[in-house]
Amino acid sequence: MKQESLAPRFPGPSLWLSITLLWGSLFYLSSVYLLQLASRQLGGPLFDPSGDDVLRVYGVHAVLLVTFALVAMTARRLMDPEGKSQSQRRDAVKGGAGERIFISLAGSIATGFSFTVLTSLSWWASSDFASAAAALTLPLVLLGSLYNIGAGLSASLLVGLVFLATGTGRKKTA
Repeated sequence: MKQESLAPRFPGPSLWLSITLLWGSLFYLSSVYLLQLASRQLGGPLFDPSGDDVLRVYGVHAVLLVTFALVAMTARRLMDPEGKSQSQRRDAVKGGAGERIFISLAGSIATGFSFTVLTSLSWWASSDFASAAAALTLPLVLLGSLYNIGAGLSASLLVGLVFLATGTGRKKTA
């Protein structure tokens, strides 16, 4: 039997940053689209940014994402300095105890909602050079965030299906 190293294996900054930037970028795009959709439905000021504004504000958003990733990584290490919960979760998934279809149903809902709020914060922080930010009202952000829950569930479902197809997290038989 191969014995695992006793030292916890924490994901490094490059993994935290790459995953956060990947998902944060995808949710940024879905959030912008769904905020536009919600804006048309609410009938107030139209949130209809130009492509150039979407790219410029993404620069601000990327800085927020990097900050978020580093703070989350640091907080995780402070809350679990020995890495026990990380190791237990990894062992549970390897043993087949992961969720079957959705990677994390509650996490998907929270992610979809939260990333729209984060996207809106990026637009508000960029209001000096992105005039579309003026159209972002609280009702618009809340409706767009609710719509983006569907994007979070879809992303989780897609990853879950990939895991099912590849056998990741499937209980190993002897």
